[in-house]
Amino acid sequence: MPDDQQHQHKLPIMTVQLDHTVVHATDRQLSAEFIAAILGLKVGTPVGPFLPVDLGNGVTLDYYEKRDEPIQSQHYAFLVPDDQFDAMIDRLEAIAVTYYADPDHIEPGQINRLFGGRGTYFADPDGHNMEIMTRPYARP
Repeated sequence: MPDDQQHQHKLPIMTVQLDHTVVHATDRQLSAEFIAAILGLKVGTPVGPFLPVDLGNGVTLDYYEKRDEPIQSQHYAFLVPDDQFDAMIDRLEAIAVTYYADPDHIEPGQINRLFGGRGTYFADPDGHNMEIMTRPYARP
């Protein structure tokens, strides 16, 4: 067996996992604190230009400040424990953030019951479409 094939067989088998993603924000502190507060998490220590929010599954949202151009809205979906969902809704209501049953933000103050769970959508300070859901989407 050639050396390169032998070497490949000795490497540990690893699945691909998301490690982090950059979230653009006009104010990284405000946006990181917003999502951390809603999800019941903590904002981490800055790493260079990034302000991380650790999601607890090995993935971080790295907030990066961009003030020189408009922020392009993105969608971020969070699988959350069912027993914490109501507290997250309460936190949204406490700071007067409207939540919606649908991603187009047509059904205000509502949740959905997709895939036997509960979910809702809301905008962060820069208009990113955030989603919390208690059941993952069914995939074929």
